[in-house]
Amino acid sequence: MPLSPDHIVEIGGRQLKLTNLDKVLYPATGFTKGQVIDYYARIAPVLVPHLSGKPLTLKRYPNGVNEPPFFEKNATKHRPEWVKTAPIWSEGNQREVNYILANDLATLVWVANLAAIELHPSLSLAADIECPRSMVFDLDPGPPANIVQCCQVAVWLRAIFDHFKLQSFPKTSGSKGMQIYVPLNTKTSYDETKPFAHALARLLENEHRELVVSDMKKAARTNKIFVDWSQNDEHKTTVSVYSLRAREHPTVSTPITWEEVERTLKKKDASLLVFESQQTLERVAKMGDLFAPLLSLKQKLPKLAGIGEGEPQVVSEIAAQASRKKPVPGKPRKSSESETQPLKGQSRKRSVRHR
Repeated sequence: MPLSPDHIVEIGGRQLKLTNLDKVLYPATGFTKGQVIDYYARIAPVLVPHLSGKPLTLKRYPNGVNEPPFFEKNATKHRPEWVKTAPIWSEGNQREVNYILANDLATLVWVANLAAIELHPSLSLAADIECPRSMVFDLDPGPPANIVQCCQVAVWLRAIFDHFKLQSFPKTSGSKGMQIYVPLNTKTSYDETKPFAHALARLLENEHRELVVSDMKKAARTNKIFVDWSQNDEHKTTVSVYSLRAREHPTVSTPITWEEVERTLKKKDASLLVFESQQTLERVAKMGDLFAPLLSLKQKLPKLAGIGEGEPQVVSEIAAQASRKKPVPGKPRKSSESETQPLKGQSRKRSVRHR
């Protein structure tokens, strides 16, 4: 991508003016806006399918990663007419929010030209906003813990999923932690996925209190891994696979293999899971899209008795076995009062229109 201050490009028959291409957005490395756009243009063949049709929240850094950013949900009125949008009703704001749909290369490049370094899509398609396409667990390390400890928690999570015959896929956050995705692509709702994710997070905490916390209070997270189940919500987003992150270096939220997770855990080397833009492009050229199954793999969450009725010990025994902590035969674990409270997941009516 040329690094002149302004440049007119044609993408798929659409003309687009790119501006301030030589502006440095990552001061520590000299990584410019032009290089941000170039990265997104080159990663587009694997990124666009993961964004297509999903309401997209932009995190924009017009003055670079060292300056305050802002989130943008409502599409700017000064957008090209070919940029597709989807009006989604916001309960919090009591109005429609007109989200961008990054359905093609031209839209992705236009978004990058806004200095939208980070891309945060919904877990749902705009056309079926109440139906998550996947379930996600965000593993967030509280210092001095790091991604190595996240790998340990990820391995425990995978063992539980394996027991349920669910395939799961890890990626780095591109920041401090990592996320684990479970593709669904079947008719479900957040009223199913959120309580399920919450239950598993609590179970992990119960089995591994020395390392895992499911409480959102930051004071409880020191040197522990916060298993954030709350991202499984119609009104929340998680950083996209292949998105750049606003760190000192242009790191990327990168799909990884379970073998890489295990190797990082064995070697206790967090640097093994740090990938910058060029490294991610090279990985895709060599390995393809490791997150491709998220687009089409159909899976259903198991119907577990008591998952929301106050009996998490049903799954606790499975979690204990999967994590190689064997319960005493014939003696069910005693659940604390907090563990026996029902998980709330009441259905809500929502007004949604699309275009």
